[in-house]
Amino acid sequence: MTDRPTRPPRPSHILRVVATEWLSPHLVRVRARGERLEAFRESPHTDAYVKITFVKPELGLEPPYDLATLRETLAPEDLPVTRTYTVRAVDGDEMTIDFVVHGDEGLAGPWAARAQPGDRLVVSGPGGGYAPDPTADWHLFVGDESAIPAIAASLEALPRDAVGAAFVEVQRPGEHIALSAPAGVAVTWVHRGDAEAGATSVLVDAVAQWHPLEGRGQVFAHGEREAMKAMRDLVFTRWGLDRAQVSLSGYWAYGRTEDRFQAEKHEPIGKIL
Repeated sequence: MTDRPTRPPRPSHILRVVATEWLSPHLVRVRARGERLEAFRESPHTDAYVKITFVKPELGLEPPYDLATLRETLAPEDLPVTRTYTVRAVDGDEMTIDFVVHGDEGLAGPWAARAQPGDRLVVSGPGGGYAPDPTADWHLFVGDESAIPAIAASLEALPRDAVGAAFVEVQRPGEHIALSAPAGVAVTWVHRGDAEAGATSVLVDAVAQWHPLEGRGQVFAHGEREAMKAMRDLVFTRWGLDRAQVSLSGYWAYGRTEDRFQAEKHEPIGKIL
């Protein structure tokens, strides 16, 4: 039996927060500065993402972190934890990441809500797999708050004569943010009201009322896992699109911790495609 080759880890980048800005009641933008960000600036993907590493401050660990060594020396509950976030933009030596914040829920959101200039942010990457196809006849973007950064970056990358639609789910009208979309791409904000994120079908219900345009389209749909399963059935079964036309995945799952969600990606419940 031959050992499967392991992919070398992407190098870590140590950034320092320079500013934060609340874009809406549940979305905070963090700008951080670092060095050697060429790979991020040159990424062709509008859904480019980083892995952010969080460690317990009381352990006094200094980056870059040698995870193999730490696994041998630390208790499981003390090991560094990673979270995946879309890169909203990179300008020179400055990276912008937008974080969804729901009170003290989760790890990255509360960190971003409290971040101060000078705080350290350790990231690796970039990853990514989608960019708008300039030859597509129409475009469709679908997502909840977790997909707003990628949708926003994708809309900005579209040709100015592009046509299509974007459906974005938020809690209420006060959470709309400015999106720079071509005139031919209609942006629809879908509101779930007082319902918990991930607990309703309002997003997919809204998309189901839309009809694909003529020609070959391209779909970017990312968000809560069960909503994306419903989108899968819509775009492939009802609309009959080809797999190559669709970028579809779950960014999170209702009722699951981030660690459980990641583990379930290898189980039947976590499979979308």
